Amino acid sequence: MKKLLVPGAIAAAAASMALFTLGAAPAGKAKPGAVVARGKYLVATSACNDCHTPKNMGPNGPEFDMTRELAGYVAVKMPAPPASSGAWPIHANGELTAWAGPWGVSYSRNLTPDMNTGIGSWSEETFIKAIRTGKHMGVSRPILPPMPWQVYSQMTDQDLKAIYAYLRTIPAINNPTPDPAPPPAAPAPTKKK
Repeated sequence: MKKLLVPGAIAAAAASMALFTLGAAPAGKAKPGAVVARGKYLVATSACNDCHTPKNMGPNGPEFDMTRELAGYVAVKMPAPPASSGAWPIHANGELTAWAGPWGVSYSRNLTPDMNTGIGSWSEETFIKAIRTGKHMGVSRPILPPMPWQVYSQMTDQDLKAIYAYLRTIPAINNPTPDPAPPPAAPAPTKKK
């Protein structure tokens, strides 16, 4: 009986290695469906929906509204963020798509392939450059907190290409998101008399 289990274990290990290799294969060498599937997996496990997908409040708190997957901040009337304090220096809206802190206010961007309000006009190179440099479109303003671009910049080119490929397959949603707001100006120093 042991002799039958060993070849089975070897076959299972080989199959596991084959699946792992397929998932990490360069985008140019893997089948397109496998690249998109890898991108979907990476988006799901890298917490992209946490900030870029609007939420509905459910019994256990915010729940992803997958009808608006990765559409970013949805313009809802919001008051000015509360003043930051040492104990609470960062604040978020209920959908976790708008964040305020010492950097000002940042809004989660629309990552859908909408040509006007999403990243539909971005090339794969632009997408990768944005993640690698922490700059919007790879060349302009800084990508602000809470976006952990410093972590995602460590992903392989193949993984970033897979994420980009997946983002091209989700429904395009026309959802303009505001530009970041700078922090409030520091009060002017008072003159001593």
